[in-house]
Amino acid sequence: MILLLLLLLLSPCFAADVASLRPAIRELADRDVPYLADLYRYLHTHPELSQQEQATSARIAKELAAAGFTVTANVGGYGVVGVLRTGDGPTVLIRTDLDALPVEEATGMPYASRVRARDAAGREVGVMHACGHDMHMTAFVGAARALAKLKDRWRGTLLMVGQPAEETVGGAARMVADGLYARFPRPDYCLALHVDGNLQSGWVGYREGFILAAVDAVDITIRGVGGHGAYPHKTHDPIVLAAQVILALQTIVSREVRPIDPAVVTVGSIHGGAKRNVIPDQVDLQLTVRTYSEDTRRHVLAAIERITRGLARAAGVPPDREPIIKLREDEQSPATYNSPELTRRAVAAIREALGAERVVEREPEMGSEDFGLFGKVRPEIPIFMFRLGTIDARRWAEAEKPGGVPLPSLHSALFWPEPEPTIRTGVEAMTAAALGLLR
Repeated sequence: MILLLLLLLLSPCFAADVASLRPAIRELADRDVPYLADLYRYLHTHPELSQQEQATSARIAKELAAAGFTVTANVGGYGVVGVLRTGDGPTVLIRTDLDALPVEEATGMPYASRVRARDAAGREVGVMHACGHDMHMTAFVGAARALAKLKDRWRGTLLMVGQPAEETVGGAARMVADGLYARFPRPDYCLALHVDGNLQSGWVGYREGFILAAVDAVDITIRGVGGHGAYPHKTHDPIVLAAQVILALQTIVSREVRPIDPAVVTVGSIHGGAKRNVIPDQVDLQLTVRTYSEDTRRHVLAAIERITRGLARAAGVPPDREPIIKLREDEQSPATYNSPELTRRAVAAIREALGAERVVEREPEMGSEDFGLFGKVRPEIPIFMFRLGTIDARRWAEAEKPGGVPLPSLHSALFWPEPEPTIRTGVEAMTAAALGLLR
């Protein structure tokens, strides 16, 4: 038995003992919560849109440098990379996203965002961290600070990555293309967390295997022949045609995809016309498509094109005015797949830190992330993303009552996490997950 224990201790796979470090992890998290709560409020009140994260990136770089990391900015845009080495051992990448959404906040919180900015199309929009990236960054900084203070208790390399442009699903690919794994140590494992708007604060959710769907962005320009609203017979009305297309696209999932194979086709944006008595020449649609199976993905994308072009021909649209259908290659990402072995190791460490009763299995969702691209290299790198509960006990109880008010979803103008318990849990869970992998 003694020989076996010695072999385990000397093994390069032997991870830090999270159980023995549990008091230290909790003490560090508790001590840092006031500072991190202030950081959270700063990040929440200073949101920046995708590919505009200049000030956010600078703040995260400053926090990492203050914690003792060697920091490089402007990786793949406004990406930030911090490196901390303590000796021979595994390399663990921890990632946060930096960007906010074009959503005007309606929470009524005293620290609500009042920021307005110009989006990529030049429109003035409200800006809000409606998907919890401010909480992701706060837990990320807290974990970086804790792991740096515990650096005499582990051996290996930490790679802290602040990723821009997650909401437009392009930032991860740009960071990898900018030499993330050539300029910095190649990780053995990649970790991330994401807030959960349907899980109580203080709890963590996980799942092995697929957890988030693949995403594809499709732009459709429905073209017609415009004219006077009083003489529709002299036009080919693209607004009527767009309405037919929007409804017909919903039959792809309901009638062309196997009922047990998940898929979503959502038309999230429609723009056409400028005056009530003018039939325009075109209508622009923006779609998001979510799938898990690659075969289903190909079928859904082909069906979108087939239906759109078929309806245009049926409406008598001239051949030179056929719809323009564009698959946005800069806004697509594969399904997120939690590597089973890594998931089991990380979850075991999180259970040691939080207690098993606060770590629960969750169902996969149709939301999407580009975090998985950090692992989609050759050879592939195991990844694990866990979910961080955000809802306080009072709101949770109200929502659970018969006829209770549903909780706001992510991307809602009404979404807000309970700050301090969520921060503390995020820091403890991520710190434990990393320590469970480092030697």
